[in-house]
Parts: sequence; structure tokens; C-alpha cells
Amino acid sequence: MQAQVRPSTEGDVAEIARIYGHYVHTSTATFELDPPSLEEMLSRRSKILRLELPYLVAEQDGRIVGYAYAGQYRPRPGYQFTIEDSVYIDPEHLGEGLGQALLSALIETCERGPWRQMIAVIGDTANTASMRLHERHAFRTIGTLYSVGWKFNRWVDSILMQRALGQGNSLPAKD
Repeated sequence: MQAQVRPSTEGDVAEIARIYGHYVHTSTATFELDPPSLEEMLSRRSKILRLELPYLVAEQDGRIVGYAYAGQYRPRPGYQFTIEDSVYIDPEHLGEGLGQALLSALIETCERGPWRQMIAVIGDTANTASMRLHERHAFRTIGTLYSVGWKFNRWVDSILMQRALGQGNSLPAKD
């Protein structure tokens, strides 16, 4: 059965936390060292929704198998039209096209809003799957931040990727 991508609900957050916890414990996709509590994950989702940004899930056979959201890139007002994406897939469902479906839906949703640029901050230069996913969605690499994270007793880089949303910077922003 194909996964359905839809807006998340509060009831999805326990599964979102489970998926994210896997990456906290096993990868450098995130630089968190301890998985956030369910309460913290609920608070983070609520903050995203208060900013009227999308928080999506992929559901398959009644189970959450991935999620994606767009967050504020930086809090200063001058950055209000730039957002950062995050995509996480249940490790049992990697390679099934869920990242493609979630990122496509996220970009499409964001292009209906006021945002003009989307940034991907990818943990670890070894995270080639995430880089390829973003490249397939017209992101281009704009730089590497070397040794900015410390996880699993080693220094970890971050890759910055960017794509325009909608009209990008071709027209002035409307406040």
C-alpha cells in the first residue's frame, strides 16, 4: 500500500518521537545527543504550527512511517521569508520513496505561503542519501560548515543546501 502524506495531528507525535529518537541514537543526521521527551516533541510541533508552517506525516497501513516539517530558518525578522526543512523516515521504510513524497508535499505546501527560500542543513558529509534527496528537488549545495558538531566522539560537518520557493527573489517580498 502506498503511503498517504497528510498534515500531522497531536496523536501522531508519539510515532514521530519514536522515529526521531532512532536518528538521535544512531546517526549524525541530528546533533541532538538525547531524544527529546514526548512533551518536548509536542511543544516543537506546536511552535511550528503557530508560525503557520507545515508539519506533515506519511502514513501507511495506519502507521506513521515518516515526517517532514518546515521551521523558521532564523528568528530575526529579516529572515521571515526563509525556512528550513527537516525530513525523517522510519528506518524500516527507507528506500520506499517516502522522503521523495514528503519533501515534494512540503515544498508544494510552502510554495503556497509567503516563503521564498528553503534551506536544508544536512548533518554529516556522509549523509549522501539526504543530499541526493534534496538535489532531486532542485536544492543546490551552497557550502560546508566544517567540524561544527561533536557526536559519537568525532567532529561532524554540516552541508548547507538551498532552493528557491515560488518566485524566489525575482520579486520583492510582501510583508
